Amino acid sequence: MSSVTKRAMAAGSALALALLAACDGGGGGGGGSAGGLVATPAIPAPLPAAGTALDDSVRLAQQASFGPTVALVDRIRSLGVNGWLDEQFAATGSTYADLAVDVRADSCAAGDTACSTQRFTRTPAAMRFYADAVAAPDQLRQRVAFALSQMIVASEAAVRSTAGIAAFNQLFLTHAFGSYRELLLAVTLNAYMGDYLDMADSRKGAPSENYAREFLQLFTMGPDKLGMDGSIQRDASGGPIPNYTADDIREIARALTGWTYARVGSAAATDGMAIAYGQPMIVTPTRYDSAEKRFLGTVVAAGASQQASVAAVVDAAFNNASTAPFVARHLITHLVTPNPSPAYIGRVAAVFANNGSGVRGDLKAVVRAILTDAEARAPQGTNAGKLKEPVLAMTSLARAIGFTTDGYVFQARDGTFGQPVMRAPSVFNFYPDDFPLPGNATLRSPASKLLTSANQLRLHNLVYDWTVSGDATRSEYAAVTTLPGTSGTAPVWADWEAFGDNVDGMVDRIDLLLFAKGLTKAQRDALKAAGTAVANADPKLQARKRAQMMLYVAATSPMFLVDR
Repeated sequence: MSSVTKRAMAAGSALALALLAACDGGGGGGGGSAGGLVATPAIPAPLPAAGTALDDSVRLAQQASFGPTVALVDRIRSLGVNGWLDEQFAATGSTYADLAVDVRADSCAAGDTACSTQRFTRTPAAMRFYADAVAAPDQLRQRVAFALSQMIVASEAAVRSTAGIAAFNQLFLTHAFGSYRELLLAVTLNAYMGDYLDMADSRKGAPSENYAREFLQLFTMGPDKLGMDGSIQRDASGGPIPNYTADDIREIARALTGWTYARVGSAAATDGMAIAYGQPMIVTPTRYDSAEKRFLGTVVAAGASQQASVAAVVDAAFNNASTAPFVARHLITHLVTPNPSPAYIGRVAAVFANNGSGVRGDLKAVVRAILTDAEARAPQGTNAGKLKEPVLAMTSLARAIGFTTDGYVFQARDGTFGQPVMRAPSVFNFYPDDFPLPGNATLRSPASKLLTSANQLRLHNLVYDWTVSGDATRSEYAAVTTLPGTSGTAPVWADWEAFGDNVDGMVDRIDLLLFAKGLTKAQRDALKAAGTAVANADPKLQARKRAQMMLYVAATSPMFLVDR
């Protein structure tokens, strides 16, 4: 490529970037460069032009999948919102079950890093997460499972077992459209969680309070009493009314004593090398506190079984009045917006409390209520939508381009953005749901905690690598020979090459999949100019390189990072 052509490409792409960043609402500071071009301005991102009507089928795909594709958008249009939701509620395809195979902790020879990676890291499960996110048909199940996993957290940062990670995350896929109570019960008896928050081997006389505390604070009701609309209930002095006391935590901890790990094979219960993280915990009666317990207005009678004590804990928290709005707000935050109106929270919380048939905690009904609510389908004002977290930015780009992948390249990259799936730094996830929007005193923007200026630059570099430098021969796409069954990653540029000289058609597709048809004519023209500046004697190569340049410009714009 001649230096003149390179300069033309740079000028065209820089102009397009400037126009994509110059809509109403303007971006903030940000620094650095990538690929020899200007780096993405920092958030807050600009708004679509006034009066722009976004394509709601694309918006639903942004909320309920790991990124819009042409086929997905067409399917939503064909079936309608509720018809597509019905189809997704029945869809299957994603799984970790085959990875939940327990092995002894001493099953790898010293220095065998390939064996250790396969059996004692997140890598196989994280690869499956990304492979399914990019290609499996049950997109909504996966998005809901991902949201649940960011509220109920256990992490490789503390417990290194591939089988345990797989079994734990399978719970979210299994229960994504089921009963929240049954999910809580399964999580409570999950061995991986049992190690992570110390419920396993907790015994009478000195019970661990870790799981009891986080179960109340993070997994169910939250620390403060909430109204159905998510508002904090206050006492006469204006202070928040607590949902539980230190005594409640202590008594719940007593009720959760007497559980330990199953063991691999026929190993003895004392064999610490044979912990079966992929199986539920089992009872150990001699460690159980069988005396009476009182918590959250519940009394567990002396002599009640361990299973009855666990059920009483789960039921007390599940049925607490604050659990419905607490769970509703979290799921709305992760699927639609971190700034829902109180009325929106209240409507969803009411469905959690009663699905219309007297059933509490029906997640299928809750998810439908979230995604069909007027605030999800017809957002009003400038507070609508949310910032893409790095995981969703990566998968959305990959699905828009068209990828086949075993997931390895994604899990090799996600840690650089501070979001290595299944390895949260603590039980509080990668970011809090109430993280503030920078520069704003009232709005929330949880993903802003991760999208620092440095991480935006890293994301910019990833976009450059996977678009302008994203031919199938890229070295990071190669299969990893030390991991059995890996196939590598391949961008499918053939669909883009088929456009030939039809640059307008490419712009149409980018506008649809990345911006929900939100680009102005000036922005579309600038994007087209960035593409047509690329010239090559080979028509197929020219079409591919034009698509790569325009996708680079589009996906490094602030507009791409905000789903409205």
